[in-house]
Amino acid sequence: MAMQQQIELKVTQALAPQWLEVTNESFMHRVAPGAESHFKLVIVSAQFAGLRLLARHRLINALLADELSQGVHALALHTYTPEEWQQRGSAPRTPSCVGRPDAS
Repeated sequence: MAMQQQIELKVTQALAPQWLEVTNESFMHRVAPGAESHFKLVIVSAQFAGLRLLARHRLINALLADELSQGVHALALHTYTPEEWQQRGSAPRTPSCVGRPDAS
């Protein structure tokens, strides 16, 4: 199973998200073609209610500890309750990587 699919499966099973977007952003970094090392996760789950941002990120990092030890180098986490997502409507755009070969 591809790393992206593993991440989607684990997050779905653990958090029953109302919205989940897992984007492989490895191509934006200086990595081998086809790498699965950098991911952006947008997760909307009622289970984030009452949790501060750091607690939400710790929860995801613990959930994906195996993936982080097996080649995932970076997770850009955007975690929202359904109410926060309704107000916001979208996650921030990912900036370009300074180490990317074509970055200025």
